[in-house]
Amino acid sequence: MTEFEKIFLVWRKGAGTRRHAIGVLEKTSEGKNEFYYLPRAIDLIKEEGFTPYTEFQDLKTRYNGNVAEIFGQRLTKSDRPDISNFYKFWEVDPEKANDKFYLLGKTQGLVPTDNFEFLAEYIYQPSLHFLTELAGLSKYNTPRGTIKSGDVLRYELDKGNIYDKYAVMVYKNDTLLGYIKKYHSKVFYDAGDQKLHLQVKAVEENGILKRAFIKVSAQNH
Repeated sequence: MTEFEKIFLVWRKGAGTRRHAIGVLEKTSEGKNEFYYLPRAIDLIKEEGFTPYTEFQDLKTRYNGNVAEIFGQRLTKSDRPDISNFYKFWEVDPEKANDKFYLLGKTQGLVPTDNFEFLAEYIYQPSLHFLTELAGLSKYNTPRGTIKSGDVLRYELDKGNIYDKYAVMVYKNDTLLGYIKKYHSKVFYDAGDQKLHLQVKAVEENGILKRAFIKVSAQNH
């Protein structure tokens, strides 16, 4: 079973601002890749300074063909000497490393030069495992040292959240740290009674907790 069939292209104005899904990259029934914008969502953020992705300027076109390869230009080059460590960090299956669609979903396609990211809509299965980054850290100003690599965290479904019906709160004991990234969170609801496992993989800190990368997995993985 595939880990995901749909990836949301997400944009935000900058760190600490709300993420917006502005497009979808997905597998078609023929196994090809297709990309299209969500015009209604884009209308809501034009005043925030949003501009379309450079190679996909027309908001009404459904792009197909080599769209994953174009987006794949964001990906870390496979000939880097540390590429195996990169794949291990992002929970990438090396046997799928030539699949740009898969790599975009697993690594989020993050680059320091823009505010786009690619968030896969994961499908619950017993072998589920992926890396996500906690959202909302700037709101809580969590002191450095609160969490460390290897810590096991807990979560609660925030079903009353008016901004995200699939919101998931993440805690260290009774301390609210932040939220699972939007669109990564849906699988927590799909899992039903099958609780997922959260473990800290890496943190970045200055005076406060700045970034936290969390491995999400099925309990028996």
